[in-house]
Amino acid sequence: MLSDAELTELLKGGESDRVEFTESAGDPDKIRKAACALANDLPGNKQPGVVFVGVKDDGGCAELNIDDPLLLKLSGLRDDGKILPFPVMEVAKKTLEGCEVAIVQVMPSDNPPIRMDGRSWIRVGPSARQATAEEERRLTEKRRLANQPYDMVGVQGTSIDRDLNMDRFRNEYLPSAVSSEAIEENRRGAVEQLRALRLIAQDGQPTVTAVLMLGENPQRWFPGAYIQFVRYDGVKVTAPVKDQIKLVGTLPVQLREMDKILQANITTALDTSDVTHTEHPDYPYPALRELVYNAVIHRDYDSSYTPVRVYWFTDRVEVSSPGGAYGRVTIENFAKGRTDYRNPTIAEVMKNMGFMQQFGMGIPTAREKLQANGNPPVQFDVNGTFVVATVKRK
Repeated sequence: MLSDAELTELLKGGESDRVEFTESAGDPDKIRKAACALANDLPGNKQPGVVFVGVKDDGGCAELNIDDPLLLKLSGLRDDGKILPFPVMEVAKKTLEGCEVAIVQVMPSDNPPIRMDGRSWIRVGPSARQATAEEERRLTEKRRLANQPYDMVGVQGTSIDRDLNMDRFRNEYLPSAVSSEAIEENRRGAVEQLRALRLIAQDGQPTVTAVLMLGENPQRWFPGAYIQFVRYDGVKVTAPVKDQIKLVGTLPVQLREMDKILQANITTALDTSDVTHTEHPDYPYPALRELVYNAVIHRDYDSSYTPVRVYWFTDRVEVSSPGGAYGRVTIENFAKGRTDYRNPTIAEVMKNMGFMQQFGMGIPTAREKLQANGNPPVQFDVNGTFVVATVKRK
């Protein structure tokens, strides 16, 4: 976070291509647009931008009550799925020039263009506005290759024509990622559309994300990128196998098939003791779904040929994901509210395609559904190479 002296200087300087004033958080989209524009940093300031919440347009104090619920609301704007990919943001309460304000500091992104609801925003002087096609092209060229996550790296030997299903891209993914108005206005060709959505690298090769999400044969390039489902007739892996399935294809295809398998294997008892018959599943489907989705999105696709494993025993279900804790998430703070993304572009595509509603909510949702169904809490075994989530049978 910038120092109080630096923040005071920005406050005194008024609104600019690094500074936005807003009297309250009553219009969250205004703050999202400002954060998106500051992260895109089209002017090339290469310095943090700041949204001052609780400041009038003329720089006067709005006398806003800066409490914990307000700060939590502002912090949540990063992870609610409207801004993609995720900007680096910090939120803090400050008293500057005798005025209590909330600071939303946004770092310039290494991975522009950043979009809100499928539209790119930039700063033009003291205001935010939607980027033109030419401005989006300039944002795309600003990417710093050395800092790219693995899922944005081009897959050597692939090509758009041979290895991507472009019908799937045009008909399924593009309309979910970019507003129809923006598609019509920009009138881009397929290559430029792929590039703008971080699906091809600078050399024109499809990225890891593109191959996994839109590829004709993802397992040709990533042999371990599949889900292994095994149902055992017992409590150990030495027990007889009742069923086993290997799910291949793109990640969306695998997850849709996995949804059917989860629902088919859940046993539901019917309580007829009351006038209203009540169903009691041994596992809540939404909890298992969230844990499997998390395992697929956050796994290590770079150095592991091991699949995501879903092992169904008579007393529990284990979901195993190759790749341990990552980034800000450590073994010590895993599943304790801290989030980070090994594969931010894969997560972005999953969000756009409707496989997740809000970032960072998979584990909390699983916990909530398990508690409501009467199952014990999910247990996590986290080490340097694997994360295993274990759900006990009700």
